[in-house]
Amino acid sequence: MRSRLLALGVTLMASALVMAPVAVSASAAPASARTAGAASGQDGKILRIGVSREVDTLNPFISITLMGTSILRYQFEFLTTYSQGSMTPEGALAEKWETSEDKLTWTYHIRKDMKWSDGQPVTAKDAAWTFQKMLDDETAQTANGSYIQQWESVTATDDWTLEIRTKVPQATMDALDIPIVPEHVWSKMSDISAAPELPMVGNGPYYVTEFKEAQFTKMKANENYWRGAPKVDEVHFIYYSNSDAAVSALQSGEVDLINPLTPTQYDALQGDPEIQLNNAQNRRFNELLINPGAATNDGTPIGDGNPALKDIKLRQVIAQAIDTKTLVDKVWSGYATEAAGYIPPMFSDFAWKPTGDQVRKFDLDAANKALDEAGYKKGSDGIRLDKQGKPLNLRLLTHAERDIDENASPFIKGWLKEIGIEVTIEPKSDNQVNEETTRGQFDLAISGWSANPDPDYVLSLQTCANRPNADGTGATPDSFLCNEEYDALYAEQLSEFDRGKRIDIIKQMQALLHDQATLVIFGYDNALEAFRKDKFEGFPQQPTGTGVIMFQQSYWGLLGATPKGEGPVPVYDGSQSAESGEDTTDAAGEDSSNTGLVLGIVGGVLVVVLVVGLLVVRGRRKTADDRE
Repeated sequence: MRSRLLALGVTLMASALVMAPVAVSASAAPASARTAGAASGQDGKILRIGVSREVDTLNPFISITLMGTSILRYQFEFLTTYSQGSMTPEGALAEKWETSEDKLTWTYHIRKDMKWSDGQPVTAKDAAWTFQKMLDDETAQTANGSYIQQWESVTATDDWTLEIRTKVPQATMDALDIPIVPEHVWSKMSDISAAPELPMVGNGPYYVTEFKEAQFTKMKANENYWRGAPKVDEVHFIYYSNSDAAVSALQSGEVDLINPLTPTQYDALQGDPEIQLNNAQNRRFNELLINPGAATNDGTPIGDGNPALKDIKLRQVIAQAIDTKTLVDKVWSGYATEAAGYIPPMFSDFAWKPTGDQVRKFDLDAANKALDEAGYKKGSDGIRLDKQGKPLNLRLLTHAERDIDENASPFIKGWLKEIGIEVTIEPKSDNQVNEETTRGQFDLAISGWSANPDPDYVLSLQTCANRPNADGTGATPDSFLCNEEYDALYAEQLSEFDRGKRIDIIKQMQALLHDQATLVIFGYDNALEAFRKDKFEGFPQQPTGTGVIMFQQSYWGLLGATPKGEGPVPVYDGSQSAESGEDTTDAAGEDSSNTGLVLGIVGGVLVVVLVVGLLVVRGRRKTADDRE
């Protein structure tokens, strides 16, 4: 199986941070000295971020979870990145690129004079080695293998030129979401799935120096970064299994930034004069997986899913019995958008919504009638029997103590009980949920993914080829759908360069996915964030001025983190470095909103909500390390 870190469930109360191994040079100093924070210079300019998600692995070939992939975005450059303002592809490792007339040969021109954090030069050979490793080693394809499935060859024709030949035209070649690693480090690793040595050598704005499982990840500013070194010296991601302690730490100044807050926490923090809030539209969808019969990529059955769920009619009725409006109103307190298609509505071009006969209206009476007609008779206890006469008892796999799972699962259990299906809720640790869903060891499971501005990656999760191999590596599935028509549409959209035609194909795919009912979209929750405005001027948002700070589709938010008194906050318009910026605050800082509430309502925002939990009045909460 893919590398996983065991969840320790360590509770770090805010008061314990004084002695916790998250401080730097002044770990023994009183809390009052350290809470002066980044601007004080007491222990350097440090941005401390309270998180409630664990890192699955810091190996970029393997990591698929929010926390791991987000850290790796700061650690490694990609060939291209998504711009701050419009989230369209712009140069990163490659300063420019072009394609041949037949769209089968892509040439990328690598920036000269770029260096790794250890001082070694960055060249096209690093990119060529990274991609060739993925082509040669199935394990190296685990996180991002869908991008290279149609590649013929990769060649560094010289130190500054990379050439990729594809078997068929591929519309995603200007937005390859693949971290580029240093050949002189990774070529020495005998096991490509192993954890990297620390400090990690990177070419992004920060590089990892320390990591303690379920405790913290520390990153240091890369002085060799081509855009210019960040304004903060270090970034510390401090893990809290008790998210109420994280909120208390924010209020006391022991951490500077949290994403996200629960609606209750967000509302409770309004009016705090030292805290700036940000309410941004999210690119994440949350879902209920329905196991249709898990199998490996060669069709070999795996897992222990209930065989009754192979019946598409049963899956469709289960989908009809989920009231997504109630979930938006009750679980997210309205800080969410109601469910529609697989692509979140913030990506308006690609978003799809069912119409006419496609609409699956919540109706328990109709659902009961449909099950009666399909031959699922009720037993004496009111529980329906499957076609083999066995009671329909389904397991619901959830993330232990995650807010959405805890609050949504009783609704799901109650609704399905109303149509004669018994549900047993099985809360498990973050990494257990990731492992068991990949192995097909579930009937129902609460999950979620984050879509990119180009939706190809999440669409690929539903293809036959994206099911894992017998070892559980090589690819990462979502719902274990394997449908020939869907696969054909996926291949068609990947080769379509006419945007209008590609949009039509992608909407057909979402309609088919909706009909197959291997998953039920719950909705799209907002990203609720907060930071100490007495410690930081603000942070660049994506999209500019309206979007999120953390967990962007790039690194702008933390690259441009600006300590108090060191403004203005940078604006990255494609031509500016980290040292430049216009005299306008486009981030969630004091100048960005007279209410402290910034609504992200435009563009594509890549962010995944870290559910931090409710305040003390609601008791303890823990988040899940949802998949990227």
